[in-house]
Amino acid sequence: MIRRVSRQVNVGNVKIGGDAPIAIQSMLNVLSSDYEGNLAQVKELEEAGCEIVRMAVPDMEAVKVLGRLKENTNIPLVADIHFDYRLALESLKAGVDKIRINPGNIGSAERVAAVADACNLKNVPIRIGVNSGSVEKDLLEKFGGATPEAMVESAFRHVKLLEDCGFYNTVISIKSSDVENMVKAYSLVAERCDYPLHLGVTEAGTERSSLIKSSIGIGSLLLNGIGDTIRVSITDTPVKEIYAARDILKAINVRVETPQIVSCPTCGRTKIDLVSLANQVENAVKNIKKPIKIAVMGCVVNGPGEAKEADIGVAGGDGCGVIFKKGEILRKVNEDEIVKALLDEIDKV
Repeated sequence: MIRRVSRQVNVGNVKIGGDAPIAIQSMLNVLSSDYEGNLAQVKELEEAGCEIVRMAVPDMEAVKVLGRLKENTNIPLVADIHFDYRLALESLKAGVDKIRINPGNIGSAERVAAVADACNLKNVPIRIGVNSGSVEKDLLEKFGGATPEAMVESAFRHVKLLEDCGFYNTVISIKSSDVENMVKAYSLVAERCDYPLHLGVTEAGTERSSLIKSSIGIGSLLLNGIGDTIRVSITDTPVKEIYAARDILKAINVRVETPQIVSCPTCGRTKIDLVSLANQVENAVKNIKKPIKIAVMGCVVNGPGEAKEADIGVAGGDGCGVIFKKGEILRKVNEDEIVKALLDEIDKV
């Protein structure tokens, strides 16, 4: 896969664009006024593998919480701001690592310049975040709705406001809840600039719906070399977004840093509760930092033979399992010992 050439920006200690690894992001969903709740969620996200965290900043009280989080966490923080440019300026004073704002929504050219100048002074990037619900009325009329072309035109309208202020430390996102529109919009913007792109399907729904939409949308763009950082939007705890993002990257062989699990769909030969076993294994290894492939197979037919490329695996039997490594059988264990036996072998890899 050949990645699109993009300029690089720094978000705290995380690089976005250029030859940097595709970064994983999420957003806090605790009330912005709840410092303890936000702190706990930041730490949970960081432990799961999140690299950049965004927080809604609707008022000055939220700015204070953001400042305290910055003092007590290491992960880069993004201030998500709408309409009030003063919140952006105060967030910068609080030490935020990135600003998410649409310049056209914060008022006069002087206000845009004030934010751009302050970000330039601190070398803090700005993410322009356009989605299908934020396209200006004149563009909706011009293009006949929130089409990909309308979203792209809206994004470059905001980009120009920043460029007119001498600001080029920009990241662009153009999200839609419609996967086809999202893919087309990002493809169009990728042809017109070298700014790094933050990928995501907005309002993607509950976990099942989001996994399908995000895998198609984000995955197809990444396979075409488009995208520098991603967020999987799920109506649930944001930690699930991190695991989903990691799985998408692994599925396309990008940033394979945690175990990949392959498992068969079962058939009439299966004499073990493979569904339960596969879920147990997946949960047991989700925080292991090893780029290995683990096979959970239903029988010896699909075990060491079909999954011989797996670093470690199990083939189910009648109340038992055969542990194998690269197709070679290591030993036979009882069904209730399988997960422990796999973990023991993983430790040796």
